[in-house]
Amino acid sequence: QVQLVESGGGLVQPGGSLRLSCAASRTIFSFIAMGWYRQAPGKLRELVASISGGGFTSYADSVKGRFTVSRDKAKNTVYLQMNSLKPEDTAVYYCKATGTSDYWGQGTQVTVSS
Repeated sequence: QVQLVESGGGLVQPGGSLRLSCAASRTIFSFIAMGWYRQAPGKLRELVASISGGGFTSYADSVKGRFTVSRDKAKNTVYLQMNSLKPEDTAVYYCKATGTSDYWGQGTQVTVSS
């Protein structure tokens, strides 16, 4: 069983920044890809950003140029750097690991509000 633990969420003003972390209980290179998803109240969960085992990254159009996904092999951790945050970025953010099975973290709340 794989455990994913997210951290770094919180309350931030519009235009601010946050960095989310997703720590995995085993090497992240054992997964096909790692992804960040978010779910706002009343909305479906959506893919925000992902990074493949080979390091290829992809982003939702709504966050391109503002969010950056990265990883630290030594720490088995994937990050989501979020800049120029907007109120519409408010959601619970989840980390997902895709391999022979899919694994999800518990989520971390991000609130963008003045």
